[in-house]
Amino acid sequence: MEDLFKRLVSHAKEYGFIYPSSEIYDGLNGVYDYGPLGAALKNNIKTYWWKAMVQMHENIVGLDSAIFMHPKIWKASGHVDAFNDPLVDNKDSKKRYRADVLIEGEIDKMLAKADKEVDKAAKRFGETFNAQFFRETNPRVLEYTQRAATTEKRLAEAMKAGDMADLGAMLAELEIADPDTGSRNWTDVRQFNLMFSTQMSNIAGDDGKLYLRPETAQGIFVNFLNVQKTTRQKLPFGIAQIGKAFRNEIVARQFIFRMREFEQMEMQFFIRPGTEMEWYTYWKEKRMAWHRAVTPAEKLRFKDHDNLAHYANAAVDIQFEFPFGFKELEGIHSRTDFDLSSHQELSGKKLQYFDPELSENYVPYVVETSVGCDRMFLSVMSNALIEEQVPGSDEEGNTREVLKLHPALAPVKCAILPLKANNDEIVAKAKAIYNKLRFHFECQYDDTASIGKLYRRQDAVGTPYCITVDFDTLENDTVTLRERDSMQQQRVSINELAALIGNNVDMAHLLAKIY
Repeated sequence: MEDLFKRLVSHAKEYGFIYPSSEIYDGLNGVYDYGPLGAALKNNIKTYWWKAMVQMHENIVGLDSAIFMHPKIWKASGHVDAFNDPLVDNKDSKKRYRADVLIEGEIDKMLAKADKEVDKAAKRFGETFNAQFFRETNPRVLEYTQRAATTEKRLAEAMKAGDMADLGAMLAELEIADPDTGSRNWTDVRQFNLMFSTQMSNIAGDDGKLYLRPETAQGIFVNFLNVQKTTRQKLPFGIAQIGKAFRNEIVARQFIFRMREFEQMEMQFFIRPGTEMEWYTYWKEKRMAWHRAVTPAEKLRFKDHDNLAHYANAAVDIQFEFPFGFKELEGIHSRTDFDLSSHQELSGKKLQYFDPELSENYVPYVVETSVGCDRMFLSVMSNALIEEQVPGSDEEGNTREVLKLHPALAPVKCAILPLKANNDEIVAKAKAIYNKLRFHFECQYDDTASIGKLYRRQDAVGTPYCITVDFDTLENDTVTLRERDSMQQQRVSINELAALIGNNVDMAHLLAKIY
């Protein structure tokens, strides 16, 4: 899995998906730039989310709120006082870590040891092996799993109570070492606020202090009444937003999984108090269906929160199996009326909804869905990048690297490739086809190598269809259409290409799997 992750990072740079930011100045830790293909893929992911969330719901509308907002917003939301992570430094390596992440890593090691025992037993006993029975009865497996569960519970309690001393004690008791140097010489664990601050130029002192938003949700909450009144929405209804957020992470790690500048796709669903569990269940199922339309079900799972945020009465993560293990991809939270009530109290402005059915005013409850766009990008790439034996080939070592993206998400839908780049008639015909098809979807023209090498490059960037223009094209206006995954080829009329390819790359196929 580690090799897969390294290959993924290398592949992303080589083919123009993601570059290290400021690379000519030796980079900036935890910051990345999306290249030409990366920007296209990311935009397609955002379009998929927006269509599924806004276009497919009559009662969900969009918003694009400002990154800079009044600093009192972050006081009301709790970010000024409570948006902290537990920080610990290693005195020998001078490196900084999140104490909870170090402990979570130790829990993962315990569970991995249990899995290893199960795998060894499976090999020993063969087809008669009952994995579930073995997990429930084997002393060594039980020791690992019970220790992991106890540690996880203690971690959740310490995080909820803000008990930095107990986190430090856990580091010592578990004998957790610096991952890079092996040193166990730690400082005390202390709280670290994650918000970036800046200054508004025309206001001096603390009054001019602003924050880069650490989440996009608050822009939705403070605009709740504006949106409700101008769109004439009745509860239940939602407000969706895609936008940048910024967190001064103690450790930005694992490529684009955890960055200091990232993009969120969030929807806040406003509901009548007392109905939150019904809608919480609805959005859990709907969001999982959205992911499963592009990701195998076995790579996804729900993980309930052990440590609820101060604003939530229920919370669950949708986790994806990244090359470094199952990690959070999306969160679904029942936020109660905390946000609107807090803004109403601090601002002195009512943020209430008049319910015509009940003939009363009240502060709505909220169910939130929040998915990291960058993490979604990483999950899609992780799932799609495959090195395989060329289909239909018996020759050993005849492999190809292919990015099996869903056609609707692929940055380029088809590539037009002239068989002979030195033949003026073939080149002219190929460019004419390119100029015709680019009105319908993203296309690419390429004549920089032999046809075999061009196919391999398009496989590597995830292009679902390649169109080869050859001498027969000049005679009968047909081309060879090659499909990426099966590598099957068929002869197709030029006039049929737009409809044939367009139908297969249409995002409507994805949406139909959900609704």
